[in-house]
Amino acid sequence: MDLVAIEEIKRLKHRYFRTLDLKLWGEFADCLAEDISARYGTQAMGEPLRYDNRADVVAFMRNNLGPGVVTVHIADHPEIEVDADTATGSWAFEDTVLVPGAKVQIRGAGYYSDTYRRDSDGVWRIASTRYERIYEALTSLEDLPSFTLLANRWDPSLKH
Repeated sequence: MDLVAIEEIKRLKHRYFRTLDLKLWGEFADCLAEDISARYGTQAMGEPLRYDNRADVVAFMRNNLGPGVVTVHIADHPEIEVDADTATGSWAFEDTVLVPGAKVQIRGAGYYSDTYRRDSDGVWRIASTRYERIYEALTSLEDLPSFTLLANRWDPSLKH
């Protein structure tokens, strides 16, 4: 068992979510193989989304999860199998998406299935990713009169 590779892949997946949530698009891009196969599906977005390269994945995330959207992704329970310079992984995840301008909150959970590749520079990257939702729920924040967003990294009026 290659414990060093497993730890590097765990750190890669955590970096993927951190850079996504913090909108660090250059670092996010470096988590992905150039020829990544990404399959994202969400009821809130309608049809399943399919991308087959890094540039398209990053463009989609940048355009749809910009400063008007707050996201938090938590992943755990990794099951990673390494075979030389490739690997597979499964992750449980939960996510919260706040869209203050639309006054909605989306919460959900599911399982990611990924493949990983150690590229020629020696760095592990996500070669393919997809997830299956266990649930996804949308709540109108207008239905929650007590809801108050006290801090938002991208809203200067709410920064501390």
